[in-house]
Amino acid sequence: MADIYILLKPYILSFIPIFVAIDVFGILPIFIGLTGDMSREHRNANIIQSVLTATTIAIIFMLVGKLIFLIMGITVPDFKIAGGILLLILSVNLLLPGDQSRKHHYTDAGIFPIGTPLITGPAVLTTTLVLTDTLGWFPTFISLIINMLITWAVLRKSEVLTKIIGINGMRAFSKVADILLTAIAVMMIRNGVIEIYRVYFR
Repeated sequence: MADIYILLKPYILSFIPIFVAIDVFGILPIFIGLTGDMSREHRNANIIQSVLTATTIAIIFMLVGKLIFLIMGITVPDFKIAGGILLLILSVNLLLPGDQSRKHHYTDAGIFPIGTPLITGPAVLTTTLVLTDTLGWFPTFISLIINMLITWAVLRKSEVLTKIIGINGMRAFSKVADILLTAIAVMMIRNGVIEIYRVYFR
């Protein structure tokens, strides 16, 4: 039993931080808000696209992230601020009253914002880099893949929740999700600014 634990320990220790960083249940209301008006086929296509995008970005970043940051002089806080600004622009656009055609620009939301930065954002990228250094590439990779499969399964079941809350509930949910999206964007920018302040001004 002890031997099995020792064997599985790196995978368990890498799985939990990635699961927390992805926060699939936190993403779920935003996903429902962005895809509530889509057909089942379109929603499922967006789920596959988002998970594939998130997984690809995370794996590439695990392999060359540190090198890219080093060459370009980019820091993790820079990355957080940039992702937050992009997300803020999207969320404000969705919240503005008036022309509802704005929403149609995001009917294909699988790559942005669901795939990145919601599923694979600064938290996931930073976590995978740290875990790769401390626990090794292979346990981190396996844990990432398992987490992405869990994310796919949870998002796929979002249709059940959509049926339960109905059309009016979906409209209300959509507005709440837009506000959450704005809050997440502000949080990303705030965290990036705080980290830059701690590094350069303390």
